[in-house]
Amino acid sequence: MAEIVPVVSEALEAQVRNLLPSQRGFGEDLQASNVILPIIDLTGAAEGSTTPAFLQTAWDFSTGHTSISNGTSTLITTTGFWKVDAAVSFNFSASGTQSASIQLDDGLSTKVIYEINAQGNTSASTHAVNQDQFYVFLRAGDSLTATTGSNDVKLDVVYRQVATVNGTLVNPLGFTPQ
Repeated sequence: MAEIVPVVSEALEAQVRNLLPSQRGFGEDLQASNVILPIIDLTGAAEGSTTPAFLQTAWDFSTGHTSISNGTSTLITTTGFWKVDAAVSFNFSASGTQSASIQLDDGLSTKVIYEINAQGNTSASTHAVNQDQFYVFLRAGDSLTATTGSNDVKLDVVYRQVATVNGTLVNPLGFTPQ
């Protein structure tokens, strides 16, 4: 036989008021039952987030691209979560260490989040490529920059915003989930 008992918890009642604003002032205590009820979670569909993550983060026409060789470039200054793909190519016809890096900059300091170094060799002319993909989060005032230290190093970076600073997903340009 089903038994229904009142639940007295200010924390639970506050959560119900926050999640269901239309229920404010309902006036009755929460109740619990010893009856098992099946629950179907439609949250994802209600939020419009039914698109799989790999499709939601697809490259699109809002994708940015920058090539850097022997210098520094500011890639992104907009807050939020960003998908970044970096491809580095080295020309080993020069001697010495060659490097490429991507870093976060808050205006006061930098934090290297991606770096690759290679040792050149003057006795041979070879070419090497390395590619990596990662995600970054930029707060207000942060920027993502990229640096290479030589004309023999080329860093190609493509990037796209995948979520706002508050975590709201940014779908590919022109895509509307059904």
